[in-house]
Amino acid sequence: MQKYRTEQIRNVVLLSHSNAGKTSLCENMLFQAKAISRLGRVDDGTTTSDYEPEETKRKISINLSLLPFEWNNTKVNLIDSPGYPDFVGEVKASLRAADGAVVIVSAASGVEVGTELVWKYADDGELPRIVFVNKIDRENADFFKTVEQLSAMFGRKCVPIQLPIGAESKFEGVVDLLSKAAKTPQSLADKIASFREKLVESVAETDDNLITKYLEGTELTEDEVRGALRSATIKGKLVPILAGSALQSKGIVELIESILHYLPSPRDTGKTTAQNPQTQQDEEIEPDESAPLAALVFKTTADPYVGKLTYLRVYSGSINSDSSVWNATKKRAERIGQLYMIRGKSQEATPQITAGDIGAVAKLAETGTSDTLCSKDHPLVLAPIEFPLPTLSVSVQPKTKADLDKLGSSLARLTEEDPTLAVRKDMDTAETVLSGMGEAQFEVAAEKMKRKFGVEVKIETPKIPYRETITVATKSEYKHKKQTGGHGQYGHVMFELEPLPRGSGTEFSSKVVGGSVPKNYIPAVEKGVNEGFKEGGLAGYPLTDIRVKLYDGSYHAVDSSEISFKIAASYALKKGVSQGQPVLLEPIMNVHITIPDNFTGDVMSDLNNKRARVMGMSPGGGVNHIDAQVPLAEMLKYATDLRAITQGRGTYTMEYSHYEQVPAHIAQKIIAESKKETEKA
Repeated sequence: MQKYRTEQIRNVVLLSHSNAGKTSLCENMLFQAKAISRLGRVDDGTTTSDYEPEETKRKISINLSLLPFEWNNTKVNLIDSPGYPDFVGEVKASLRAADGAVVIVSAASGVEVGTELVWKYADDGELPRIVFVNKIDRENADFFKTVEQLSAMFGRKCVPIQLPIGAESKFEGVVDLLSKAAKTPQSLADKIASFREKLVESVAETDDNLITKYLEGTELTEDEVRGALRSATIKGKLVPILAGSALQSKGIVELIESILHYLPSPRDTGKTTAQNPQTQQDEEIEPDESAPLAALVFKTTADPYVGKLTYLRVYSGSINSDSSVWNATKKRAERIGQLYMIRGKSQEATPQITAGDIGAVAKLAETGTSDTLCSKDHPLVLAPIEFPLPTLSVSVQPKTKADLDKLGSSLARLTEEDPTLAVRKDMDTAETVLSGMGEAQFEVAAEKMKRKFGVEVKIETPKIPYRETITVATKSEYKHKKQTGGHGQYGHVMFELEPLPRGSGTEFSSKVVGGSVPKNYIPAVEKGVNEGFKEGGLAGYPLTDIRVKLYDGSYHAVDSSEISFKIAASYALKKGVSQGQPVLLEPIMNVHITIPDNFTGDVMSDLNNKRARVMGMSPGGGVNHIDAQVPLAEMLKYATDLRAITQGRGTYTMEYSHYEQVPAHIAQKIIAESKKETEKA
């Protein structure tokens, strides 16, 4: 692939609801550009972008794919992003690497939930975009109804620049509304004239000079309208709508031409802000090959055979093969080996990646996603990619001892690939907990671990870290006395137990006077109490919010020992807990839910069923924000529940708040289940 100047590059992400046809569209664009010689099919698992076994099995995109091709002396870096919501991290990474977007909408399904979500993501990134209405050849396809939906949902700035000729099985192609030389069927003449007039008016309204000419009755030339449409699209004032069919290979060439003409080059997007860590000042960097190097890592893949592959977008300067760079995020030097241009799973070696372009490098030691690569003498840090926080957690259990040994390293590699995954060891339940965006993501993660790292795991619902405490003060004592023929065992302790305010933890103190328990045995007593804190006395959960005081006891000059007092302390604590009217405590979470207004009633009803305590609501702008406190036990599957209730439009965040007493009828079930598990063990 030849070298291209910054203005000859287009970095474009394809966005859509799942199954709108992104992957098929990418495949057809590559075929039309002669970047591939054979047209692959999603159903056959032969497409360039969906090459991972997990993707071909499910017939959906799971990872972003980089798909560059050349057209009319321009390089288009096409990025195919997943449409399934569990893999939103790949979408966020794709958006950050792109300068423009193509939003694909099915003519048969119209604007869907995923369309709304990706549109919002593009708005957040201020990405210029065009819309491609796909599947015009499908049964029940309706281009004009889809256009009405787009205008109703996203505003009048969505304007068709093409109309389809025919539909469903009679779909023949598209007509360009701006080209008066285009051949058009007589049956469409009136409709074309009407839409052309609306388009010209919409374009003229974005340009002061053109609107003056238009209002004066002067006819605008095709070049004037196209030039103003390009400017308005790049500024986000207009969103051109195109039509076609990826499977029928119709409208594809026109789409490629529109990408080149209406979407911006890196030069058009202008300067990017980066921070100089030495001066702590922001700098405006130019998309220029001669400027200081600033490249952002937007994706990392781990492969047991190829090694780590790092995808990067160069914002300024250039990066060369066999060179050294500075990782300003990690403050480490990195050795750059061979650089590559990536197309799906294929790699083409390249000597250099210049400003505005996208490529990859293998086997970087320190660098991860969102890191900035630059020169050491001019360090720069680009803003990291903002990935959504995980909303769902599962317990990951290794199937064998061999799997256990490799579990930690394979999970670390997995979370390096997908920043929306997070792994932690729950010290309370002794489980390895994997958090992410949804159940499909966890299934794919398990399959990847087996295929890439040879680790088989079971995905289970995580345990709740319940706690136990007492509700009334009490006293207890225990005398451990045992004769074994030689030296016996003797330890005698007397405790005062009292409950503490929520969140206080556990305390142990001694107020023994007169030497009834010698000082050298008090640490053993404390050790026995601390071990007892971990085991509880009601259902085997750790104790909290309790104070234990050693106030008296006795000892034997010969038979007393540290182990005797430790055992006595443990039994005295259990006895005291059973006398102190023990209760079970559960973690309560602060939950912030954002939903469209029309789902408020259903969400509130569901929260009531989850024992939630609603703290407040703040409606505005068609959405409602609900703050509530909900037991963690009720939130384990909430990501799935909320998605079902709101048709995928609702989002939420959750963080730990405090512990509260479990209602008696629920506590009885938990205690019974705990005893059953203990008996099985």
